[in-house]
Amino acid sequence: MNKFSHIDLRVNDLAIALPFYEKLLPELGFTRTFHSSNWRVFAADGELPSAAYFAITEDREHKPNANLIGFWASDQAEVDRIAEIVVQNGGTINDGPRLFPISPTYYAVYFEDPCGNKYEMLHRLN
Repeated sequence: MNKFSHIDLRVNDLAIALPFYEKLLPELGFTRTFHSSNWRVFAADGELPSAAYFAITEDREHKPNANLIGFWASDQAEVDRIAEIVVQNGGTINDGPRLFPISPTYYAVYFEDPCGNKYEMLHRLN
């Protein structure tokens, strides 16, 4: 059983970050929204409250750090497609998409949202 529940993410400028996440998160399977005045919540399929979700709130004092959130891709083409979405919506590619020497099939892109939060989209066979 996958024990993943949710991510509570802080961004230092919601007005800049939200359009990025409105394009990216549905592509990652977070297709339902449950927004409130302080949180923008994107949920995956499944029964609430156990469905995985990605929640975003603004904290003007937030400083991005070296934490990294990783997502699986079904194939290399999905990694490439996510990289395009990142660039088209104000994110920054830090490395890739390409094969990395982690394993012979480790294909990934490392990127940041417009506020500097770090992510990885990866596909690998072993």
